[in-house]
Amino acid sequence: MGHPPSNSDRKESVVVVGAGIFGLAGALELERRGYGVTLVNAGPIPHASAASNDVSRMVRMDYGADRLHCRLGSEAISGWRRWNARWGRDLYHQDGLLFLSSRPLEEEGFEGHSYRTLSEEGWSPERLGSEEIATRYPGWNADYYIDGYFNQRGGWAEATAVVSLLAGEARARGICVKTEAVAEIARGSGRVTGVIAADGTEIRADRVVAAAGVWTPSLLPELDGFIRLSGQPLLYIRPADPEPFRPPRFPPWGADIATTGWYGFPANREGIVKIGVHGPGYSVSPDAPRVPPGDEDEARCRDFLSHSLPALADAPLHAVKMCVYTDTFDGDFLISRHPGTEGLTVASGGSGHGFKFGPVLGRLIADAVEGIPNPYLDRYAWRSVGDPATEASRYVGE
Repeated sequence: MGHPPSNSDRKESVVVVGAGIFGLAGALELERRGYGVTLVNAGPIPHASAASNDVSRMVRMDYGADRLHCRLGSEAISGWRRWNARWGRDLYHQDGLLFLSSRPLEEEGFEGHSYRTLSEEGWSPERLGSEEIATRYPGWNADYYIDGYFNQRGGWAEATAVVSLLAGEARARGICVKTEAVAEIARGSGRVTGVIAADGTEIRADRVVAAAGVWTPSLLPELDGFIRLSGQPLLYIRPADPEPFRPPRFPPWGADIATTGWYGFPANREGIVKIGVHGPGYSVSPDAPRVPPGDEDEARCRDFLSHSLPALADAPLHAVKMCVYTDTFDGDFLISRHPGTEGLTVASGGSGHGFKFGPVLGRLIADAVEGIPNPYLDRYAWRSVGDPATEASRYVGE
């Protein structure tokens, strides 16, 4: 008879709770590092209510004066290009990013800070005056937006398709994927022992990664106050002629984003233009319907379009939905070992800007699980609730 494996030879088991971009990226990287991974998601992947599930998500390295996220964004963009090459499909579209301002970039503001940071980091964004805006991007009101820049390094990703493909990779690589709700993270004597499913079944594991998005605070009540949920409206508009709203004349954009919250995407294959607004949002529960509670968002959007993109101001509304963010108090992610429970790692707090970092999230999460020093993880570590130092990381949503 053979001898049972020694503790040093045995592959450690990990349960990853949640199969959005955080959970999938973490599960795939942990499997690559030799762990036996079980991925548990409360329903189909992509989940209809998950923040990772939509036609598009912004991919950018434009973060005001925030150099850490600028550099991490650049790493992620390189990763997105590698993913495209690996998949043989362009699910990341490098159409560039257009940021417009009604004030000169020399004044204090997100656009000016982003332009200077990108320039100092060696990326050479193109400065645009009113005349250049009118010529290159004729849909925009260049009398109102007098300044801005175009960053060719950035664009958008087909979010739902990306999640579906990553889930397929997970299954193909032998990750056990279970579609059932997790009721509780099992803990005993100061360490994690696995998770308990809604039907009472226990899935035992040496380690657990809580990456359940908006459901994470339900599993970890100690995050109350650190994380809040906010519902952010998304509007989908169908212009009669979508061609003027496709790149290069209409790349992904933000317009006075730090003060107005408005951002958007080019027309997709079906001719739909998606527009979002990032702001305080609606206070919601994790299982709230993914539609805004009233009609005021369309009225606000029409008002914005009337003085910004007049050709879209009266275009029919195709759909409206609500994306629920898992907001940390300071807008930075929480990717950290739990300080009170050995073997438990939290990977959450996307705060409306997590999807773009998909290609680098796995490394960050696995490093946190293994306790490997990583300069980015210093920013995302378990921390006390205090005054947020900056909101730069949240200026442009998903």
